[in-house]
This record gives sequence, C-alpha cells and structure tokens, in this order.
Amino acid sequence: MPNKNVLPFFQKLAAAIEKPETELEYQSNFELLIAVILSAQATDVSVNLATRKLYAVANTPQAILDLGEAGLKSYIKTIGLYNSKAKNVMKCCQDLVDKFASEVPQTRHELESLAGVGRKTANVVLNTAFGQPTMAVDTHIFRVGNRTGLATGKNVREVEDKLIARIPQKYILDAHHYLILHGRYTCKARSPECGKCPVFDECMFKDKAKFIEK
Repeated sequence: MPNKNVLPFFQKLAAAIEKPETELEYQSNFELLIAVILSAQATDVSVNLATRKLYAVANTPQAILDLGEAGLKSYIKTIGLYNSKAKNVMKCCQDLVDKFASEVPQTRHELESLAGVGRKTANVVLNTAFGQPTMAVDTHIFRVGNRTGLATGKNVREVEDKLIARIPQKYILDAHHYLILHGRYTCKARSPECGKCPVFDECMFKDKAKFIEK
C-alpha cells in the first residue's frame, strides 16, 4: 500500500467503526487479562459466556485461587483448550498475588513473566487497559495487514513492527481494534465483503473486484 493511502485508510475505518473497542466483556484490568488468556484460539463470544458466570463468583486473583483448578474448569470447560488454560490461569493468579500485590503489572516484561501471557496477550492488555501504543497481531490483523498491503510479513512480528511504523499517530491507540473488527466483520478470510468495504479504494487486494458482489 502506498504511503498516500495509509491516512485515508484509517480515516475511513474510523468513520465506519464507531466503537473501536474489544468485544471481550470485563470490568477490571484483571478481568481483561484473564479473558484475553482464555480467548486464545477461541471466540470472544465463547469467552464472554464463560466469564459472565465465572466473574460473578470470582473476579480477583485470590478468589480464583480459592476456586481451585477443578472449580475454575467447571466455569471454562466450554472454551477450547480449557485444561491447559486453567493451569495457566491458576499459575498467573498465584504470581499476581505473590509478586504484584494482586495488581496487573503495566510493563511488557512483567506481563510476559505471567503464565499464559505471551507477546500478543501482553500487547492487548498494554493497549486496552493502559493506553499504550501496542499492536497485538491476531489472525484477523495478520490477514488484513497482508491482504490490504498495509503491512505485509511472513510472521506476526513482521506485521506488528510494520504496522507500528506506518499507522498515523492519531490512530495508533485504536488501530488494533479498527483492524481486528474490520477483519472480523468485513475483510473476512474466505469471503471478504469487498462490496461494502469502507477502504476499498485504498486496499491493494488484487482480487477485490471479484468479491464486490459477494
């Protein structure tokens, strides 16, 4: 994508997406952290269904520890990979209690020291909870970056770095949500809805004309 297309690309996404925010439901930084850990290879819908019930009874690190691993599993068993996620959440909660006074840390290094927290999860928390200009590249954003030509790369880190370098400062804080929502509802994997795409003119997708009537 040529540089001249980048600013109008985000201007149009901003006009089309009124609420650039996560679809995960949470009321605290801790609830956000756990929801993001649970969302790996799972839909936000499935995570929300589980956490609504979980957070009603346990929404602090100590409260989840008090549930025990088996108790936690009973709430998240409808989420993919729930066994390994339960182990990570329990370890994460223990570290939060022992090392961070039950508060979610605000640095990448500290976040990534927690079980179940990799670079992508840390980026989501840093951006959404703490307003830092990070870019969490999931499958949607990886696809949008490569398909549109906004940020091409063979792996998520390449795409992340190129996005951070190209996104106009005015849009950097909300860019993660603009791109993920665009990828989830318009620039879909198998059947992109190019006919209703707000950034059709800026997009470099070579087959976009084929999908106008889809």
